[in-house]
Amino acid sequence: MQYRSLGSSSLQLSVLSFGSWITFGTRLDQRGANECLACAYDHGINFFDSAEVYLGGEAERMLGQGIKTLGWSRDGYCISSKVLFGTGDNHATANPSRPTQQGLSRKHITEACHQALQRFGVDYLDFYLCHRPEPGMSIAEIAWTMNTLVQQGKVLYWGTSEWPAKDILRLIEFCQHNSLIPPQLEQPQYNLFHRERVENEYQPLVHDHGLGLTTWSPLASGVLAGRYDEGIPAGTRLTTEGFSWLEDFVFENKRDERIAAAKQLKAIANGLGATRAQLALAWVLQNQAVTSVLVGASSVAQLQENLGALELVPRVDAAVLQKIHKIFEHH
Repeated sequence: MQYRSLGSSSLQLSVLSFGSWITFGTRLDQRGANECLACAYDHGINFFDSAEVYLGGEAERMLGQGIKTLGWSRDGYCISSKVLFGTGDNHATANPSRPTQQGLSRKHITEACHQALQRFGVDYLDFYLCHRPEPGMSIAEIAWTMNTLVQQGKVLYWGTSEWPAKDILRLIEFCQHNSLIPPQLEQPQYNLFHRERVENEYQPLVHDHGLGLTTWSPLASGVLAGRYDEGIPAGTRLTTEGFSWLEDFVFENKRDERIAAAKQLKAIANGLGATRAQLALAWVLQNQAVTSVLVGASSVAQLQENLGALELVPRVDAAVLQKIHKIFEHH
């Protein structure tokens, strides 16, 4: 495993990290989750990601139970939670979160932190992220609340996920002006179809303010791995119960074009003796602005394939990058 500093901090994170979105509680039961967690940890992964909204908190409970069962020392791993949506299913009319059970108010940020600690079965969160920006949110309220949680020892680092750079900068400047602990990380989507934010929008924050990036969806939910070359087979993410909206999110009305581009990636991967999934991951990892890349897996075999991307990174040279970018320059 390779490790990188989280932005300007001294914290060393594994360049591959393990996420629980969609898979935990849907495609992985507790036994399967434990097997994947053990594989990840044994290969040096030290960052495990979740959120309050993932399966109504069940993903966090499963992650916490797996850590307890496997007997990891608390100083050997990092876990994250994200706050905004609450634990209700926001893509269904049943069991929605109540107004005080969601959002970025001091009340919900604080209570959601305590609830995440309870689900995980730990005394503190390594990372606590504002899951998305919220209309009308108070930068001051968020910054002061997060600072309080850090001072109380309940959170070590805090940050954002999919926030516009201008709002992250507002947070940083407010914290600097008021001598508060600033956000340390942003968690954006980053893959061959989604490059603008990481490669352009966030660069001043990375270079000028030491913001760390822990990116998600390196395979575009499996599109870049070739899982949808011949349509959408049963048992994949896009057919998971409760995630019917994901197909529109992934393809953005460009289904045929994106699948065609993913197919062209196969020849480049074959030439390197790798799979498309490994090449897509290695492409993300060659960007040194990225601290860690979140991967999800529904089996140990899939996770092991992802881990194989580490050996490929040094071989993704300028010539390979040029071939890849020629395929994806209009996607």
